[in-house]
Amino acid sequence: MAAKPAEVTEDAVLGGRLVLRQPRRGHRVGHDAMLLAAACSARPRQRLIELGAGVGAAGLAVARRVDDLALTLIEIDPALAALARENAQRNGLAERTRVICLDVAASPADFAAAGLSHGEADHVLMNPPFNPAQNPSPDRSRRLAHVGTGDTLRRWVETAARLLRPAGTLTLIWRADGVDAVLAALAGAFGGVGILPIHPKPGAPAIRVLARAVKESRAPLALLPGLVLADADGQPTPEAEAVLRGGALLALSAD
Repeated sequence: MAAKPAEVTEDAVLGGRLVLRQPRRGHRVGHDAMLLAAACSARPRQRLIELGAGVGAAGLAVARRVDDLALTLIEIDPALAALARENAQRNGLAERTRVICLDVAASPADFAAAGLSHGEADHVLMNPPFNPAQNPSPDRSRRLAHVGTGDTLRRWVETAARLLRPAGTLTLIWRADGVDAVLAALAGAFGGVGILPIHPKPGAPAIRVLARAVKESRAPLALLPGLVLADADGQPTPEAEAVLRGGALLALSAD
């Protein structure tokens, strides 16, 4: 069921190049989605799947940047899936975007029933829920977007591996203090992992890591210089502005 107008806002991202309708309350589009999109190495005429897409922010940002990209957005929440479909339409991307309401942890048979085949994607994007279930939000959409379990990351990576073709790439964002869990989850099916730390300000520990990995690759791990979001005065750095407003790409070594 579509959200009522009073329950949603309309917000511009990427310097106004993408306009998104999203819930007024609950999970809201932030820096993570735009960083995730910027780290995706998709090219024209490839196929991209975003897992846990919400209102479609990251996937649609990539589709806005990459001509002729075929995009699939997978979202468990029917209301958010409806907004993702509407956002694709509003931004002129509906003809090459399909939205599927499905749990990322659903069985392979459920994915097949939804028209999603093994090995069909060149790229998968995902921002899995990564907060522990401590004092969870009373808002259901926020809980779904933010709160994971001990095996959430592993199950999402397994789904991504199933959907990707050989040499396809997975791009994800996670808590920086959980980088060990990221590497463990990727170890079975992926290699050529590039890790990019995201720092809130100079000298501060990273708060996020972006990871990009290649299915069935044997290339070594690369730990890249971090991206700093704000300077000592709290103003956005030129590098962050170029990504978050200008739509610049973030170069990770795994291709």
